[in-house]
Amino acid sequence: MKGFGIVVIALAFHSFMAFSFDPSPLQDFCVAINDARSPVFVNGKLCKDPKYAVANDFLFQGLNIPGNTENPNGSNVTLVNVDKLPGLNTLGISLARIDYAPYGLNPPHTHPRATEILVVMEGTLLVGFVTSNPDNKLFSKLLYKGDVFVFPVGLIHFQFNVGRAPALAFAGLGSQNPGAITIANAVFGSKPLIPVDVLQKAFQLDADVVAYLQRRFGEPSNY
Repeated sequence: MKGFGIVVIALAFHSFMAFSFDPSPLQDFCVAINDARSPVFVNGKLCKDPKYAVANDFLFQGLNIPGNTENPNGSNVTLVNVDKLPGLNTLGISLARIDYAPYGLNPPHTHPRATEILVVMEGTLLVGFVTSNPDNKLFSKLLYKGDVFVFPVGLIHFQFNVGRAPALAFAGLGSQNPGAITIANAVFGSKPLIPVDVLQKAFQLDADVVAYLQRRFGEPSNY
């Protein structure tokens, strides 16, 4: 029986270890500190005492209002994340409304902390995502009203309105703060700018073209 007890304890310990995990990142980074007197910034949001919670903590209004698509991309993302809906904190989900002008584009971007599932409400969208290196395979589809498509976490993806009329889609994202990295803005509009020599070699472009793109994309992201 002694040996049996040791086995049970070992199995219990193994199960405990198998189900333990680190918390998911809820922001771009969370630098550790050793001095408790230093300013502390938690990974995510501090929690309100539940006894002080009210119904409005779980409410967001206005997602029926179209976003302004008068911009170079011809699209607008209205994101409902934990910053706009405090009740989402720790629940691992968020929502977005995406409006597209005729031939509007939600440009290639990634969500570093979330898978995205998209449903088309109006219009026709060409969508796609690209797998990681070395394959870089494009999965693309033409979506119509009522169609649903999923973009795996972290992969570059896009949506393009191929119609002459405005389009509308809603997206669910698997994080309270999914983040968004719009590729062109991040690469050519970083602050400070990535050295021209680096981008010239990486993209095999003339230095003047890189400088032009840096001037062009040194603007806020669509998200």
